[in-house]
Amino acid sequence: MATVPASVIVAALALCAALPVLGWSLLSGAGGGNAQVRDNLLRGIEPTGAGTPGRSGPGLLAGLARGLTPRGTVARLDRLAGRAGRPAAWPVPRLVAAKLVLGPVAGVLGLLLATSSPGPLTGGVAILGTVVAYFLPELLLHSRGQERQEAIGLELADTLDQMTIAVEAGLGFESAMARAGSNGKGPLAEELVRTLQDIAVGQPRRDAYLALAERTGVADLRRFIRAVVQADQYGVSIADVLRTQAAEMRLKRRQRAEEKAMQIPVKVIFPLILCILPTLFIVLLGPAVMDIVAAFSGQ
Repeated sequence: MATVPASVIVAALALCAALPVLGWSLLSGAGGGNAQVRDNLLRGIEPTGAGTPGRSGPGLLAGLARGLTPRGTVARLDRLAGRAGRPAAWPVPRLVAAKLVLGPVAGVLGLLLATSSPGPLTGGVAILGTVVAYFLPELLLHSRGQERQEAIGLELADTLDQMTIAVEAGLGFESAMARAGSNGKGPLAEELVRTLQDIAVGQPRRDAYLALAERTGVADLRRFIRAVVQADQYGVSIADVLRTQAAEMRLKRRQRAEEKAMQIPVKVIFPLILCILPTLFIVLLGPAVMDIVAAFSGQ
């Protein structure tokens, strides 16, 4: 069987490496931020006329990419982007375009690999690489979302303590949220500021609080929001709710730390058995085994 020349493989790799950059530059565009701001301002308004701005160039390509992607995939990307804090460098249209580019590029690379050295192993590697490349945006967003959720869980107890002090000092609940959001620097402070902005533009407080819980996906924060909504509905003192929730969050944070500390010995067993003990056995028993082999061979 004729082998593929190395130059052809190198050229194919270079071409496939250039395709994501080309697709990224064409589908994202330099004015993606301005287009997103314009879309937010025009949300709910149906512009008419031939002079409507903003739907040409990269916007058409991004719309084409969104049209070629199933709605369920776009909705999943949007949900994961919300959990990850909607990074400015990772808008949903760019992620959709990246999926459409990374999948075919990985498929071409896998096809080249499979044709250069046919076999079940190379075929499996090619298929696995294509699948991983296609779902790479979801994996990145999921990882970043998990990190953000952990950060929110760690900051929640301290933020509730600050809000409790502010409420007991005479501030209202929303003023306490504004104070905690302005003093904080983490993702929880950003979410509190966004919730206050939603309320300021006319969204009902209950809907804004529930949207905060749904957007972050943190179980402790969802439980706190539910308690705040019930307190607002039944007229319970918000200071008592904050104090009780802050104590519960501190207790849960301590319990999670103790749980992770108890998991360390179990996690250390596998590296110890697989990496350290074989080397130790070789060092200790190696000379004895060599002496035994030499003794039997001498006989």
